[in-house]
Amino acid sequence: MTTRSTTATPSDTSRGSASASAAAATSASVELAIGGMTCASCAARIEKKLNRMDGVEATVNYATEKAKVTYRDDDVSVQDLISTVEATGYTAQPPPPPETRQSTPGTDEAESEPDDGLTALRQRLITALVLSVPVIAMAMVPALQFDNWQWLSLTLAAPVVVYAGWPFHRAAWTNLKHGAATMDTLISVGTSAAFLWSVWALFFGTAGMTGMTHPFELTIARTDGAGNIYLEAAAGVTAFILAGRWFEARSKRKAGAALRALMELGAKEVTLLRDGREVTVPTAELQVGDRFVVRPGEKIATDGT
Repeated sequence: MTTRSTTATPSDTSRGSASASAAAATSASVELAIGGMTCASCAARIEKKLNRMDGVEATVNYATEKAKVTYRDDDVSVQDLISTVEATGYTAQPPPPPETRQSTPGTDEAESEPDDGLTALRQRLITALVLSVPVIAMAMVPALQFDNWQWLSLTLAAPVVVYAGWPFHRAAWTNLKHGAATMDTLISVGTSAAFLWSVWALFFGTAGMTGMTHPFELTIARTDGAGNIYLEAAAGVTAFILAGRWFEARSKRKAGAALRALMELGAKEVTLLRDGREVTVPTAELQVGDRFVVRPGEKIATDGT
């Protein structure tokens, strides 16, 4: 049986090792968990804000909802990074201690991961679907338009636009405070405009009159507008976008579980050579300059870079 000794070294040249050591002495890196992102532009905005800080280099991944940040620990602290992210309108959390990251044997990562956001999103989606279907049906099928049907549509559409669509309105308001606009802004403005116009037409126009009908036509006709309502558009768009967000969140959760399962295949411990003796330590304690042993069939703890 053969044994191979490997040295964990940086990929620098020997000439630049002195400067690299000096930089390493004053620099640190951290991976923050980012919350509240709804599209790629959110990740770009957070990354831009972090990189404006002195001595900070950051990359934000929308898919994993992580921010990898390298900073000078003598000028910037982790709390400063978190405060910058929160000032941008999002949330950030530092990584948990190493002992809390260990998963319980036999526990599925996908099941052990908190899914509060996904559960809340599913509740809003179910609410939107249940209430928006009859609103759309009454607007599109004249036979279903009984007397005062429009008031029932208002009653059903209001929770969809206000409660189910609340994440869009909240994100739009947050972006507005920071002078930015995202896809949530478009959704919020579009659904709110359709809903508020319908409310005005019902209370102050002729749309609220008994016997009002909403014919299904594919042609454009000139009207005064005060007799038209667009509650089906407000409710339908909200439900449609929520469905897309839910499928996206579920896919991201499954992809994250698969990635963590792949990372679990890596080496958990490494055998170090210290003063001619072999010492087994967790891979997290492996440092640049350490020499470790890799026997045939064992996993390599690091690639040496």
